[in-house]
Amino acid sequence: MEKTRCPWCLSDDLYITYHDKEWGRPLKDNQKLFEFLVLDGAQAGLSWLTILKRREGYRAAFDGMDPECMARYGAKDIARLLGDARIIRNRRKIESAIGNARAYLKMMEGPVSFSRWLWDWVDGEPVINRFTAMPEVPASTELSEGISKELKKRGFSFVGPTIVYAFLQAAGLVNDHLVDCFRHPDLRV
Repeated sequence: MEKTRCPWCLSDDLYITYHDKEWGRPLKDNQKLFEFLVLDGAQAGLSWLTILKRREGYRAAFDGMDPECMARYGAKDIARLLGDARIIRNRRKIESAIGNARAYLKMMEGPVSFSRWLWDWVDGEPVINRFTAMPEVPASTELSEGISKELKKRGFSFVGPTIVYAFLQAAGLVNDHLVDCFRHPDLRV
């Protein structure tokens, strides 16, 4: 019997694999959360599939998405990245990734980790939505607006409420698999 999946992923095998194995799985690893946030920022104005197809290129171009390496990037690195066809060659998005690495590292110096800070917004448990159709799924929520505002205060960019909501979905802080999707009941902390 064919598995029922969220309809947004059905156009591409890579999308299906991502949906089945990653999207919405509660993620607490600090560096992976950082990577997801950077990639969601790169998505702005583009489809997630475009970024997903370039994810390995991002990892290679940005030193494995290591925020400590990225935070040290300067003008030569920006020039190198602007010439790298494996990523989205948008100066503002590249500079945002570097600035976000610096903001992330500053947060990690604080009393709680980036992961803990994020998960505290949802009291350590994913928000489980029960949407039955894609038009019901919001582009942003009060939660994503609050997190967006706080991230911007902490020096992050390309973290508007819509980008943050996509990030929360991807990282499993919000379960927006449709109720008839085979993944919906599986995604708990």
